[in-house]
Amino acid sequence: MRFDRTTTAAAALFLAVSFVGIRAQGPAGGRQGGAGNPQGTFPAQQRPAGDPTLVARGRTLYDLTCRSCHGVDLRGGDLGGPNLLRSPLVLNDRAGEQIRPVIRDGVSTPGSAGMPPQALSEDDARAVAEYIHSVLAAAPGQGAPPPGPPVLLDVLAGDARAGRAYFEARCASCHSAAGDLQGIGARIPDPKALQNTWVRGGPARGRGARPSARAEVRVTVTDPSGARTEGRLDRIDDFLVVLTQADGRQQSFTRRRDVPKVEVDDPMARHTELLSVYTDRDVHDVTAYLITLR
Repeated sequence: MRFDRTTTAAAALFLAVSFVGIRAQGPAGGRQGGAGNPQGTFPAQQRPAGDPTLVARGRTLYDLTCRSCHGVDLRGGDLGGPNLLRSPLVLNDRAGEQIRPVIRDGVSTPGSAGMPPQALSEDDARAVAEYIHSVLAAAPGQGAPPPGPPVLLDVLAGDARAGRAYFEARCASCHSAAGDLQGIGARIPDPKALQNTWVRGGPARGRGARPSARAEVRVTVTDPSGARTEGRLDRIDDFLVVLTQADGRQQSFTRRRDVPKVEVDDPMARHTELLSVYTDRDVHDVTAYLITLR
C-alpha cells in the first residue's frame, strides 16, 4: 500500500476521533463518571458496587486483622504494611481471587518479617477483599485517601498496667525498664514512633534499608573442609548466601540443602517472631506502658 500525505493525514484524523470516542465512553464502552473517579480510567473502580452487608462485614474483619499493618485508611499502618491503595495485586484483583490467597497463605519476604497467614475463612477473606475494593472505589485518585476528614491515629489506646504485665512476662528476659529502656518515654515522646521502635526492635526502616549497627545481622558460613567465613549478612535464601567481611569484601556462597553450613545471628529474631503473635491489644498496652518510662 502506498502512503502519501493525504493518507497519513486521514489516518491521524481517524485515530484522533477514535481516541475522543473512547474517552467519551470510558473503558469497555461504559460512560465516564462515578463518585471516585470522574475520568473512569481507574481499573479498580470499573466494577459494580459491592453488597453493603458484605462490605460492612469486611470492614469489621479488616479492623480486627489488617488495620495494624495496613492502616485505618489502607495506606500503611504502625507495623509497616504496604499501601493497599497502590498495591498492583489489589488493583488487578477482581473478586478476591488474588487477595484471598495472600490472606490465607501470607507472604514471605527475605530480610523482613513479611506477612503471616491470617486465620480467616474463604468467605471472611472475600468480605475483606470486598471492603478493600469499596474503599478503593471511593478514593478520588490512585493512592489517595477516601473522602472525609483527616484520619488522626491515636496509638495511646491501651492499658499501661496490662502493658507492664505483658512486658514483664514476655520482654523482661532481654530488656529492663531500669536498664536499656530507662527513660525511653522521654527519648521517644511521640507514641507512634515509640510503638514502631519497640515493635520492630529498633528505629523504623524502609524496605531494602541496611540494618543499623545495633541490629546488624551476622552470619557464619562453614564449608565442608571446616573453613569458616564470617560477616554481615546481606542476603540469604535457599540457594545463596551473601555476606560482607570485616575488611569490606563481599562474598557469596551457593547453597545446596545444608551445604555449606550457615549460622545466622540476628539480634532482632525474637522481635520478628513476635510479629505474628502480638494482638492489637498487646501492642497498644505495651506502648501505653513504655510511654510512662520517663
